Amino acid sequence: MDNRFAITNYHDAAAVTKQLDELIKKPIYSIKPDALAKYEKEYYDVKCAKSKVMIEEARQVIPGGVQHNLAFNYPFPLVFTKALGAKLYDLDGNEYYDFLQAGGPTVLGSNDPVVREKVIELLNDCGPSTGLFHEYEYKLAKKIVDSFESVDMFRMLGSGTEACMAAARVARLATKKKYILKMGGAYHGWSDQLAYGIRVPGTKFTQAHGVPLYIFKDTQEFFPNDLNDLEKKLKLNQFRGGTAAVFIEPVGPESGTRPLDKDFNKNVEKLCRKYGALLVFDEVVTGFRIGMAGAQGYFGVSPDLTVFGKVIAGGYPGAGGLGGKREYMKYLGAGLQGSKTKKALVGGTMAANPLSCVAGYYTLEEIEKRNACQVAGQMGDRLTEGLQKLIKKHGLPFVAFNQGSICHLETVGTMHFSINWKKPWQIPSILSATNERKKEMEHMGAAYMAEGLVTLAGSRLYTSAAYNEEMIDDALTRFDKVFENVAIKE
Repeated sequence: MDNRFAITNYHDAAAVTKQLDELIKKPIYSIKPDALAKYEKEYYDVKCAKSKVMIEEARQVIPGGVQHNLAFNYPFPLVFTKALGAKLYDLDGNEYYDFLQAGGPTVLGSNDPVVREKVIELLNDCGPSTGLFHEYEYKLAKKIVDSFESVDMFRMLGSGTEACMAAARVARLATKKKYILKMGGAYHGWSDQLAYGIRVPGTKFTQAHGVPLYIFKDTQEFFPNDLNDLEKKLKLNQFRGGTAAVFIEPVGPESGTRPLDKDFNKNVEKLCRKYGALLVFDEVVTGFRIGMAGAQGYFGVSPDLTVFGKVIAGGYPGAGGLGGKREYMKYLGAGLQGSKTKKALVGGTMAANPLSCVAGYYTLEEIEKRNACQVAGQMGDRLTEGLQKLIKKHGLPFVAFNQGSICHLETVGTMHFSINWKKPWQIPSILSATNERKKEMEHMGAAYMAEGLVTLAGSRLYTSAAYNEEMIDDALTRFDKVFENVAIKE
């Protein structure tokens, strides 16, 4: 097992949480209205004119004008036509530093030439899909099994959402129990039952529009970093059907936006063993980003099932899968096997297509060869330390922290709010506060974009091995320009 990890020094979760607690008590600091108006007029209207026209046309045939929620940007989404390494280029020819990294998978950087050549070879020889077995299905699965100690077998699916759905079904089949317990605020895809308690802890069903409430009768959430809350629910469930699985993002909900104590995962594992629940690690972001052995390798935990996504197809489509211990993965056997074991209902004609598998295999090979996780993590450290200095320089209440190459820049703390249903009179004010702060996140994101910095919602930044120190320092000078134009929102 490769023991090189992206995290150099694990953050003090209690200290970061205290900073975030203070942030949401303070007035909102955001980009000044006149500075935002200047960016809109001089950058977006003039330098992004082609994007503006295309998005207006796209809105006629695409709801909202874009197909993916990551693509939204204030005042309008930009149209990107080229990605290479640490850079993105839009339709108007503007160049950007890419801190979105397609939502996390491109640990090598975008459009890696080594991987690209292997994909082109595959397309010349085979084409993207046959519906039949291809050698790289085996090679990719073997690479993942060899990298993750807890993964004896791997089943490729179409997305992280599908893998989470499969994990829930496998857990219920294996344990004969019914409840799924997830960490509040965590995102495990958009399937009906797991759209519970997303983004903000305590939201329960309120963010799952279009899902009938009865779907959630066997789904629960526990508060992040709170072992007592988790055990309380595990204990209670013993008397009403049991807990089939506990789902967690190992660095915290929303890729560590609400940080966890370093020993939290180990203690969750102990509780799962105590109460007979399967431990499901959602490593869609952390797998092959924290290290070749994932976050579970870093924390020294052995989950029963591991959800993969994004990176296992190297940033190409068809990026999802479920791995785990042999005794549980038997419930995912494909084809006519003659076994009497009931199989979890899963499918996907395009899952494990040759294109995805060859891209994924060579991406993982190159990540390991180049020590890309550690390199990306070092760039994340440099970026975070630089942001912390800028925050201090400008006297801002912002909070910057990172888990290796997963970096957080919290300017308004939208994701740090939580809902306490024992105090229902507070819910309207909390929802109002998060909506207002989300709007200011979009304004900050617009300012970053105009300075050539593509981020995830203006608050999360992923670094890759394509970055070097000079690039990070240049990016920091651009953040400095934005911070110069930040003030208390009137």
